[in-house]
Amino acid sequence: MTEVASSLRAGGGLSRSSPRPFGALLWALPPVALLALFFLYPLALVVQQSFQPDTGGTSLQPYADVFAASAFREALWTTVWLAVAATVGCLVLGFVLALVIAFVPFPGAKAVARFIDVFLSFPSFLITLALLFVYGTVGMANGAWTDVTGAAEGPFQFLTTPWGVLLAEITYFTPFVMRPLLAAFSQLDTGQLEAASSLGARAPRIVRQVVLPEALPALAAGGSLVLVLCLNEFGIVLFTGAKGVTTLPTLVYGKAILESDYPGACVVAVVNVLISVGLYGLYRVVSRRAGA
Repeated sequence: MTEVASSLRAGGGLSRSSPRPFGALLWALPPVALLALFFLYPLALVVQQSFQPDTGGTSLQPYADVFAASAFREALWTTVWLAVAATVGCLVLGFVLALVIAFVPFPGAKAVARFIDVFLSFPSFLITLALLFVYGTVGMANGAWTDVTGAAEGPFQFLTTPWGVLLAEITYFTPFVMRPLLAAFSQLDTGQLEAASSLGARAPRIVRQVVLPEALPALAAGGSLVLVLCLNEFGIVLFTGAKGVTTLPTLVYGKAILESDYPGACVVAVVNVLISVGLYGLYRVVSRRAGA
């Protein structure tokens, strides 16, 4: 056995040789070509169009026009505060719900945990549509109110406001925080919880001093992902029909489809991509450190 092992290490028939550079290049060419064709080339066209005003030539005028417009600044501010507020709401709600599912025994807890995985596959407009059925102008809640009181309209009119968009985003993106939290809680040493409880620590203190430190990496990873997704969310804002709520994705849609201002739309798209890529880089760093 020793002689066989020595021969293998010396370069025998079963030794793993390093791939030849030319062969590795051939294997890499097809995926790189597909990536360039279906992603990098369209993205390059968007960047190129952002430097070409309608008057012709190449200049920074489209960027100057967009940055000087109050609509862009308002859309940027709306996008940022909605994304940050939704992320905070998802972190708080996701942490509480994950705690209940992981540590509070109740019938169907495992089924609820599995449903979280299924929920992640739902399109965002589906959740918004469900909220419209419940809280919309002619939804069930307003219908029940008008039936009981005889009023002309119900009191639930918030879905067409920024608060409706915020509610829909928190509802849809909270499971993206819960998933890594449930994974982190499943690896938590229950002996620490039992020891803290035997020493007389109450539940809030156990959560604060034992559970929360273990959950911080998962919270950071989930929160970073939700922030990136909220910055690029289009379907929720569109389906709520919120008046006066314009985000960067909807501004791109408005300029390209409604105004036919393609250079301006490309400028906004480039800004949105740069913000998203920067935050995605932050998400990858946080995820790597969290082991997610």
